[in-house]
Amino acid sequence: MKKNSYIFTNKEHSRKGIMSTILGIISLATLAYAIIMSYRQAGDIPRQYGAAAMLVMIFAFAGIVLGVISKTERDKYYLFSYLGVGLNVLVLAVISMILYAGAYGL
Repeated sequence: MKKNSYIFTNKEHSRKGIMSTILGIISLATLAYAIIMSYRQAGDIPRQYGAAAMLVMIFAFAGIVLGVISKTERDKYYLFSYLGVGLNVLVLAVISMILYAGAYGL
């Protein structure tokens, strides 16, 4: 006779981790939109895209902080913590590449 092996737990996803992931998705979508629209206009972009990129950087830093804080919580699932930190680091890496390319004319 096979014994059922269920594991009951009261773990749940961290709210800060979920918020970090949401900020990462918003940042990535906004940055992708700004890049696509800049490409379509052959680099002649309005100032609002630069302002959006600055706001994306603020969101990404806040998302990284929230993701790291959510990772320190006990008895939680950490999927959204890792996902949020990863997305926000990706956004910062893309912005860094754009700034590097703009500064050195690549």
